[in-house]
Amino acid sequence: MTLVDERARLPAVGCPLCAARRACVPPDRRLFVRALGAGAAALVVGPALGREGVDIGPPSALARLIPAEQIERAAAGQYLSLLRQNGERRSLAPPDHPQLRRLRVIAERIIPFTYEWNPRARQWRWEVNLIGSKQINAFCMPGGKIAFFYGILDRLKLSDDEVAMVMGHEMTHALREHAREQMGKNMAARGAVEIGAAVLGLGTGGRLLADAGRQLLTLQFSRSDETEADLVGLELAARSGYDPRAGISLWQKMAEANQRAPVELLSTHPSGPTRISDIKANLPKVEGLYARAPKPELKFGPPRPS
Repeated sequence: MTLVDERARLPAVGCPLCAARRACVPPDRRLFVRALGAGAAALVVGPALGREGVDIGPPSALARLIPAEQIERAAAGQYLSLLRQNGERRSLAPPDHPQLRRLRVIAERIIPFTYEWNPRARQWRWEVNLIGSKQINAFCMPGGKIAFFYGILDRLKLSDDEVAMVMGHEMTHALREHAREQMGKNMAARGAVEIGAAVLGLGTGGRLLADAGRQLLTLQFSRSDETEADLVGLELAARSGYDPRAGISLWQKMAEANQRAPVELLSTHPSGPTRISDIKANLPKVEGLYARAPKPELKFGPPRPS
């Protein structure tokens, strides 16, 4: 069954989110200046020392220059707009599509293990949807808004373990707030005055933040972001009962596909020659987690040839 087969039964998609509420913030900008100076010493939430699994260090303090709530609201609005557009094109998978069911089952297994990496993930309204496009692409926006494109499942013939690796990788970008960090870097480059205005929702800074929110789907992550996403994704998959060795075959498939034609996912997820070697080096850290994890009872597999 393909998305084309299901077009007649595709559901309608609702209207975009309403405008986000403005938060009340004390007007004393000196508080912001002091907070900015103490940013490097701010407490961050991350994995405890000595824990079993991968070690990637604390999140970047630059992410804290922009309120998480604003980024998550912007992401929710963009995600809903994307669903609406694809609903109008009849290219959004219906709830009973077998590949969408597959994605949601895998996500349900992984989500409980995300909370350690970002406490906000407990309150996120996680969503998973499947878009009928030949693109080799997938993403997870801030706030847990996940989308897979049919092409990544079909053209790469991904196993369930490989799907879990893609999903864990994309979830990590949201959990480690890489988009928020990148926006913080961009805002910092414009100077502390405009950063302060953005945090307070005032003046040019507020407009800069709105413009940044519209770029969530096109932000390009750094090599260090990609390494974090690979390694945390490796652990999330292993704890969920999916074989972390699939990280190797996944990126081998991605590289082969990119040689034939540019892979859309790699346009925003730069790859390097050390990616697979980094995964191999960290497999021993998660093999015990995988060995002890309950394994999935439901098996799916890639789409069947039409």
